[in-house]
Amino acid sequence: MRQSMRWPALLAALMLLLTACGDGDDEGAGGGGGDGVGGTVEIAAVWSGDEQAAFQEVLDAFTQETDIETSFTSTGDDIATVLGSRIAGGDPPDVAILPQPGLLNDLVEQDALQPIEEIAGEAVDENYAEVWRELGTVNDQLYGVWFKAANKSTIWYRPPAFESAGVEPPETWEDLLEVAETLADAGTTPFSIGGGDGWTLTDWFENVYLRTAGPEEYDQLANHEIPWTDPSVKTALTRLAEIFGETDWLAGGTNGALETDFPGSVTTVFSEEDAAMVYEGDFVAGVITAETDAELGEGADFFPFPEIDDSGAAIVGGGDVAVLMDDTEQGRALIEFLATPEAAEAWASQGGFTSPNRNLEADVYPDDITRRSAEELVGAETFRFDLSDLQPAAFGGTAGQGMWKLLQDFLRNPSQVDTITEQLEASAATAFQ
Repeated sequence: MRQSMRWPALLAALMLLLTACGDGDDEGAGGGGGDGVGGTVEIAAVWSGDEQAAFQEVLDAFTQETDIETSFTSTGDDIATVLGSRIAGGDPPDVAILPQPGLLNDLVEQDALQPIEEIAGEAVDENYAEVWRELGTVNDQLYGVWFKAANKSTIWYRPPAFESAGVEPPETWEDLLEVAETLADAGTTPFSIGGGDGWTLTDWFENVYLRTAGPEEYDQLANHEIPWTDPSVKTALTRLAEIFGETDWLAGGTNGALETDFPGSVTTVFSEEDAAMVYEGDFVAGVITAETDAELGEGADFFPFPEIDDSGAAIVGGGDVAVLMDDTEQGRALIEFLATPEAAEAWASQGGFTSPNRNLEADVYPDDITRRSAEELVGAETFRFDLSDLQPAAFGGTAGQGMWKLLQDFLRNPSQVDTITEQLEASAATAFQ
């Protein structure tokens, strides 16, 4: 049964807070939004195009409930640079939506964010699993509401290819290897890999590592509390080599995988039909819909990333976190609204969106594929954020260096586990200095 706070009750609470604050002076803490506040709130985020249009529906719902107008600024992928310039100029947006926990931490260190415990703490506890509070907390202070999420533990496949080979979606790593071998024997290349984008390889590694090392060592590696030469890293890479090392299992072979970008890896499976499976997050569905003729549920489906050695179900995910940069009543009201199921529903009903809000009703999602992925993410017993996104950008998020480059080198030569781990550790040690 849904137990979320309804927005009318939330609005009434905000109005009571405004009354307690006197005449609504913009200086000081303020109390959220609602009648009598008015004005405009500026939001900055990376979204553009279809994503920006979808988020505008969320903002329109907010305006309808509060009479607060909204102004959206699209930063593109340079959000850290854009926000840095705005902060330096003394003109930050009221609210920013950040794509990485690392950027949240950086902004807290710069004293550029406002704590939001009094604004949204109760709503976060009511509507989110504890892990999302932890991801939004720095130095024991809550700074962020996770509004959008991604399930990055999904493997997408062509059902007709599986049916032709007589195989079913696997539940374990060993089953996945058997399915791949059967597909190959039947004349179908098992995997398409977008190795030209190094981040896809970090996602492969993170899913294998979480299942072989477990969540505690995952956290230790993410914080560089254990080195990348640790045996747990070598174990994960050795398991990953069981796929990467089978050149005939990769569309275009090793060189083809290294020359294929992420969108191309999806179209290889669902348009060219040159492979049966592609691993990546739930956002693969968007590429399938936009770039291929495959229909979700019939010509395209997914299964959860398989368990390894009785690891149990686990999810690696990503997401976007809303933070308060300028302590205005309008900004406070928007932060509190974004923590509600009502805000998530405004985007989820359009598709192309997963919410970590556990009180969003699953039937809001427009199709079974999105619904299943969202339910797995929200209900996961073990969830960890994308490890590379938790690293300094020079190591975890830059093309041509760090994890991206070194895992491309590993795909090129999967037998060199010791060499790659030594290089990963050297790069990480430099980035963490």
